Amino acid sequence: MTTQQLMDLALQRAGLEKMPEDCGIGQEGSGIKKVLMGVDMDTAELLLARELGYDCVVTHHPRNTNTEKLEVMNEHIKKLEALGVPRNKAQKLLNPRKQELELNQHVANSRRTESAAQLMKMPFMSIHTPADVISEAKVQNFLDEKFANNPDTTLDDICKALEEIPEYANSARKPVIRVGGKKDYAGKIYVLMSGLTGPGPEITKEYFNAGVGTLILMHIPEKDIKAVKEQNIGNVIVAGHMSSDSIGMNEIAKEWAKHGVETTMMSGVITH
Repeated sequence: MTTQQLMDLALQRAGLEKMPEDCGIGQEGSGIKKVLMGVDMDTAELLLARELGYDCVVTHHPRNTNTEKLEVMNEHIKKLEALGVPRNKAQKLLNPRKQELELNQHVANSRRTESAAQLMKMPFMSIHTPADVISEAKVQNFLDEKFANNPDTTLDDICKALEEIPEYANSARKPVIRVGGKKDYAGKIYVLMSGLTGPGPEITKEYFNAGVGTLILMHIPEKDIKAVKEQNIGNVIVAGHMSSDSIGMNEIAKEWAKHGVETTMMSGVITH
């Protein structure tokens, strides 16, 4: 198995036709039978993989800071348009968040881990959006089936239901309500786990304005929690970061296993 074949299988499992900008193959390789995979993999994990006899290292979070990966955030425009928000409005609301991230990335150490992989000739790749898309779809489908035609669903009901998913059940950090109360009605439940990262409070507000009652997120910063509380129009449940990432990564590993590739999880991945 080559690194490109591994990437293609991940994209197929996620239903994606092309590789998103937040994915990449930093060092190509072939004859891959054993993969070491984690949420965050850096030079230390590359050295560990070589020491333990692995053929390839796969990280979930991208290890480069190319500005092109911010284009993945445009998925929020498509999501909101599907909910009835004009794309020009969503684009303007998203631009400040993209600019904020671009400023942070401009000073970062690009290609740090990738350069180490190239010096070691250790096959190395990052798979971000495909895993997030898989997680998002699995959790959305689960909650849709669980609470179909139940207008009395509360935020507490959702948190308890999420813990029926193995990755959340086995995590030390359980799903938690960040905006709203346990007995608050959920309304329309919308799982938002892809799109590179959190879109910021103005885009979050548009999801609520478009009819969403409760957003299920991987994570949300304190400043955004404060802003959403002040808006007072929707609820936020944080399902968990590592656990949510793990759902998609475990599914990708299952797909690789069908083709004879053994994957060992570490660095934040919750297995079951």
